[in-house]
This record gives sequence, structure tokens and C-alpha cells, in this order.
Amino acid sequence: MTTILVTGGTGTLGRLVTERLRADGHEVRVLSRHTPPYAVDLRTGGTGLDAALAGVRTVVHCASTPRGGDEQAARNLVEAARRAGVGHLVYISIVGVDRVPLGYYRAKFAVERLIEESGLGWTVLRATQFHDLLLTLFESLAKSPVMAVPAGVGDQPVEVAEVAERLVELALAAPAGRVPDLAGPEVRALDSLARAWLRATGRRRPVVRVPLFGRTYRAFRAGGHLAPDRAEGKVTFEDHLARRFGDRD
Repeated sequence: MTTILVTGGTGTLGRLVTERLRADGHEVRVLSRHTPPYAVDLRTGGTGLDAALAGVRTVVHCASTPRGGDEQAARNLVEAARRAGVGHLVYISIVGVDRVPLGYYRAKFAVERLIEESGLGWTVLRATQFHDLLLTLFESLAKSPVMAVPAGVGDQPVEVAEVAERLVELALAAPAGRVPDLAGPEVRALDSLARAWLRATGRRRPVVRVPLFGRTYRAFRAGGHLAPDRAEGKVTFEDHLARRFGDRD
């Protein structure tokens, strides 16, 4: 069986990728900042990264953070992967990184280009936002007596387990370059999703649509982060809410 390294292997997505690969009998190494024996901060690299990659054929790069450092982390990973003779680097990106001028999206797009130009065999999958991200967003917005959501913005959330399944398929196949996007089953207005979350959690808040300004907001309103033609996900937001909080209907 192939030895596979999963960066960010303790995160929301990486943990599921790791579990599925191990269930299939593959040897999997988990690389994260705080998990031995491969506790490595990709932003600084170091000898621990070379040790983690020794004998690895495939890397699934799930480690990422909106707090910055993704580009340097990718540079360190690519350089170490070259030294180790890694044959396949699989990267999870986000739909719209080339259309939405958000700082985090720009960093993800830059990482895509680094990987494409790395000289390694590579595969890049873009996915829409995970359901879990909306739960985190709405939890934060509900701290106020009124839930204010950006007016005119939709979302197309996808189940993280479905993304993990696709990444496993790609990791076990030959390098494929940029593959078709993976998006959730439906495009929904943010205020509709917020009301669904309120019902599922038994909370009461008025939901107000607030117009915003700027290039990033315009790009989101234009649907730059959506992929309605790639709505292959099966789990709806209500399905996810029912699994997480129970069915209140």
C-alpha cells in the first residue's frame, strides 16, 4: 500500500481524509503543528518536514489558515517534497479563488500556482464552503440580538465528508492537474440559510439583510464563489443541521 502524508491531518477535512485512507489499508502519516511524531509547522519547515516526507509517495495538502502563512507553508512543502521524490501532491482549494479578491482566497490561488509550477505531479480540487463554516459564522452572528447577513449573497455549502471522499479518490489515482470543482447541492441565499440554522438550534433572532460595499462584496454578490454547474454534493444544509442538532420538524 502507498504511504501517504496528510498535512492538517487533525483538522475538519484532514481528519476525515486520514480516516478513510487508513480504512482502505494505507499507511498514513499525519502532519500538524502539535501532533507527534510529525509535529511540524509548515510555515517554518525544518528537519522534521524531511523526516515526515521520507518514503512518502503522495501528499494530500489540507493544512490552511485564514490567518496567513499559506504561501510560505506551500513553498516549504514543495521544496521538501522535491527532495523526498514525492510523486503526487494533492491540494484542496476553494471555488472562486481566482474571482473573489479576498485576501485568503488570493493566498489559496497563489498556492495553486506554486503547486502547478512545482515540477511535481499534482492535482488541485476546488470545493465550495463547508457546512461547518456556516455554522461557525451563524454562531458568531447570533451573539448579537439581530443577525445581520450580507444582502444579495448566496452560498452553496458542501458536506465536508463528500469532499474528503473525493480527495481520497484523487490521492489514490494518478496526478490529474486541475480537476472539476465540487459544490454543494443547492445555491441558497444567506438569510435563508441563517433562518434554517435558527430553526435547527431553537434560537430566535430577527435576520436582517445588510448591503455592504467594495470589490469583495460585489464578487460574492455576483456568485464568484459558486459553481451551480458542479452541484454534485448530496447533503443539503438542512440534512447537515438535522444530523448535528436533530430534526425539529
